Amino acid sequence: MDDTTLSVGILRAEPGTKTRGTVRADLGTLTVDIPVTLINGTRPGPRVVITAGVHGGEFTPIDAAARLTALLEPGEVCGQVIICPVANPPAVYQGRLNVSPVDGVNINRVFPGDPDGSPTERLAAWLFTHLVDGADVYVDLHCGGIDQVLRDFVGYRLTGDLDLDKATAALAGSFGIEDVILGLKPDGGNSHAAAARRGISAVLVEVGALGQRDAATARRRVDGLCQALRHLGVLDPDDSAPAPIREWVWSAGVTAEATGLWYPEFSFDGDVIAEVAEGDVLGRIVDPADGREHTVHAAAGGRIFYGMHGLTVAPGAELAALAVPWDPDTATRTGTLRTPGTGVGSDEADPRP
Repeated sequence: MDDTTLSVGILRAEPGTKTRGTVRADLGTLTVDIPVTLINGTRPGPRVVITAGVHGGEFTPIDAAARLTALLEPGEVCGQVIICPVANPPAVYQGRLNVSPVDGVNINRVFPGDPDGSPTERLAAWLFTHLVDGADVYVDLHCGGIDQVLRDFVGYRLTGDLDLDKATAALAGSFGIEDVILGLKPDGGNSHAAAARRGISAVLVEVGALGQRDAATARRRVDGLCQALRHLGVLDPDDSAPAPIREWVWSAGVTAEATGLWYPEFSFDGDVIAEVAEGDVLGRIVDPADGREHTVHAAAGGRIFYGMHGLTVAPGAELAALAVPWDPDTATRTGTLRTPGTGVGSDEADPRP
């Protein structure tokens, strides 16, 4: 049996035990209580960290993390699992937005954070110092927010470390989600990109749209997490076969250039959003004062994997992100790809994944 004690802040879990509680994080001008569960298995294995609630308005990931917390028991676990269902309490409980009401910062643009920075930058640094650093595997759970439609996908970053990239690719394919989107570089402030730069096998998992919190979607996400834990050897394997996947790379991000009312012209049926060609009309932004219209066109062709569903937008708001099937011959020439911009929308905006 592994004799390593698992600890985060004041919380401790001896081998074969499970500990739940909160750990206080000092963010300079305020403190927040971070809920954490430690599951220390009875047999050796990897350390896996799972976070949800990095953004407000994304309810299914939080629900799924809470359900997984209740489900996992240390006697069934090889290695150690750390679950943080609400990683960003101000955004989750007060803002319900991607940006924190404390300082207006999107935490998933500033990882690994700054211990001397703004409250959100300090929170990002706290999460890395206390949770992510020291992990073998990191899984960050997200979904389309309350104003966003989204097709389920897993994202990860290529690092150039062949062994790490191979392990992460296998992890990305283990969740039972058909679409996997590769980022060609591990740069930017997203959580999984920052973790990848530290040599951690890290993925972003996006399941659900419009901030939905239905039980069926949460259970589907828990099932996917358990599949991934079986793949990692944290849980005993079963006889299920890996699901086929399709690999994509981002081709373009489209952001608003005007303030007004957004009327998209792409469809969303709960699964596939739309396929568009370069130059196609994606929608219109209408000035409510005088009725003038600003037409928004696709900057490149591809499938829309997420798009703005909310009515009101301002300059810089992400309206859509498009991806194309992975072609190594084209994708390695990064200058030919236009990745999503740095707007206020979903989690790969700098760029996805």
